[in-house]
Amino acid sequence: MQRKSKPGIQKEYRGLTQRTRSLLRVSEGMNVDFKREVSGIKSRDLVAFANTPLGGTILVGIDEYTDAEGVQRGRVVGCDVDDNARLVIVNKATDCFPTVELAIFVENVAKKPILRIEIPPGHYKPYCTQRGEYCIRSDARVRALFPDELLAIFMDREGEQFISRFQDAVHQLEQQVGSIRHSLSAGMLEVSGHIHDLDEQFRRTTSRIGQLTDSNKKRSRDLLQTLKESRDSLMTLEQQIMSGTANGNRIDMLEEIHANLGMLVDNLDIESNGDS
Repeated sequence: MQRKSKPGIQKEYRGLTQRTRSLLRVSEGMNVDFKREVSGIKSRDLVAFANTPLGGTILVGIDEYTDAEGVQRGRVVGCDVDDNARLVIVNKATDCFPTVELAIFVENVAKKPILRIEIPPGHYKPYCTQRGEYCIRSDARVRALFPDELLAIFMDREGEQFISRFQDAVHQLEQQVGSIRHSLSAGMLEVSGHIHDLDEQFRRTTSRIGQLTDSNKKRSRDLLQTLKESRDSLMTLEQQIMSGTANGNRIDMLEEIHANLGMLVDNLDIESNGDS
């Protein structure tokens, strides 16, 4: 099919372009061919250029002549450049397998118009005609591809496809690994956060237990000390009462208090020794 031109690329010229002038100064070769009429273009011509490493150019409306030095050159004689002529070329390109891409330019419109057909090297080599002819451009002619050449083209194509598929697979694998790495990183951060929280909770609990234990022990010791001091005070009070005017009721009461405090002190001594 006809290759779509990029926006802004000129397709028609009143005169000859510099590229066409340079091609006319050389003879036909591996990358250039001269045709007198559009009817002279064959599908095998398009296939041959598509199968070459650099592609090629066909100039239509050019007649060959031999200059004074005996070298063949191209002379502009003009040809039909209407839509029908272009359609003929496009149909020949679509008859190839795969379809040959090309671009058609009209030049020298003000005088003797010609067609310049640019055929880039194909992306889907090898190309063949509808009849199954695999051709390539060699010097100034079209010839059939040799079996080893055809095999080499197939191998190159398969190698490129393999590399392309391998690169796609590597890219997808890298994306998957990156996704897994991200998930693992997020998971590890979450686990680390939980561990930190548990460690902090354990530390606070241990501290509280230690504080509670120390507080109980201290409270028990303080109470024990207070009771001992109270017993000593009561004993002193008792001695003072006993040495003065005694009151039987008071003496009996103090003796009872003294006995109770003694029992409480004994119990607290046992509890204090057990906590220690």
